[in-house]
Amino acid sequence: MTTIGFIGAGHIGGTLAQLAIDHGFDVVVSNSRGPETLTDLVQQLGDRARAATAAEAAEAGDIVVVTIPTKNVPDVPVQPLVGKIVIDTNNYYPQRDGQIEVLDNESTTVSGLLQSHLPGSHVVKAFNNIAFTDLTSKGVLAGTPNRRALSIAGDDADAKATVSALIDQLGFDVVDAGELAEGWRAERDQPAYVQPYDADGMRAALAKAVRYRDR
Repeated sequence: MTTIGFIGAGHIGGTLAQLAIDHGFDVVVSNSRGPETLTDLVQQLGDRARAATAAEAAEAGDIVVVTIPTKNVPDVPVQPLVGKIVIDTNNYYPQRDGQIEVLDNESTTVSGLLQSHLPGSHVVKAFNNIAFTDLTSKGVLAGTPNRRALSIAGDDADAKATVSALIDQLGFDVVDAGELAEGWRAERDQPAYVQPYDADGMRAALAKAVRYRDR
């Protein structure tokens, strides 16, 4: 049985955890305030869930989801994630995160920032361009006409294949945006951000993305 660890238990993290449990996974959830603050969420999620520290969730997860404010990336535990697939759902919102120079000047991306912090992990950008409410309401079986598509980006082909299979199991088609450095194409203010496209529509939206510096 695959266990998914969650570093962050907000709207996306909590909803993904429920969706994972609904599809047969065990989950270990964590946040910045400590496992004792997650009692209500764990009760809601049921017997397949437990609360832990971020380091414990990182250690327990076969796959680990990082779903936190971008400003908190330096707090993500490093050693327990070495060799693991890490799904990055994050987006950069300066009004929340403050100004982060390497993101403002676009010398890296949100996921690139996390990958730099986790050099021994296989970071895959995913689940950042869908509203949390749509995660549980829009997933359908493979082959359903006009099935909604989510984009991924990453540098490790095996990691992307694993995340793609997970996304498909959770009810969505997958469009590969390319290397991790291309993950910006589905971030805030881009055509692919939180729009309900099928696979063809998602490919077209990713292709229309424009760097902030070029606007």
